[in-house]
Amino acid sequence: MIVDVGLGVILVVGGIVLLAAELVHPGALLFIPGSVLLVAGFLYLFTPTTLLDSALGPIAVIVAAVIATVVEIFYYRWVAPTHRPLSTTTSGLIGEEAVVISPIVPDTLKGKVRVRSEIWSARAAVAIPVGARVRIVHGEGVSVSVERIDAPGPP
Repeated sequence: MIVDVGLGVILVVGGIVLLAAELVHPGALLFIPGSVLLVAGFLYLFTPTTLLDSALGPIAVIVAAVIATVVEIFYYRWVAPTHRPLSTTTSGLIGEEAVVISPIVPDTLKGKVRVRSEIWSARAAVAIPVGARVRIVHGEGVSVSVERIDAPGPP
């Protein structure tokens, strides 16, 4: 059997390129075809008769695809861990702690607070400076009412 080394090298290099692309840009689902090309390339280069003339070659490629699928599932769970769903209503924010990112002026909606990764307009009965920790006590529409958690120290 005549083996075209160039074809084997192309398969191996193609597999490496796809695996590298997956590491650079997770989520492209390139780990599975990259692994298949890598296994097929190595089999073609080192045992071409196994790949082309027996049932073991296709079985090895299928096993590589299955293993790559399992590895990819765990890899995606590690790269993009699940998180709590973002709150879309103010009622779900009541009791949550937040940080003031724009000063809160009494009885206005000029203040802003960060709750987890969201930013909300905030109001309070007293002025609260940037950086203060607050607790959300009420929500209405697209704004929240807050009260300060860490009271200012004595002057």
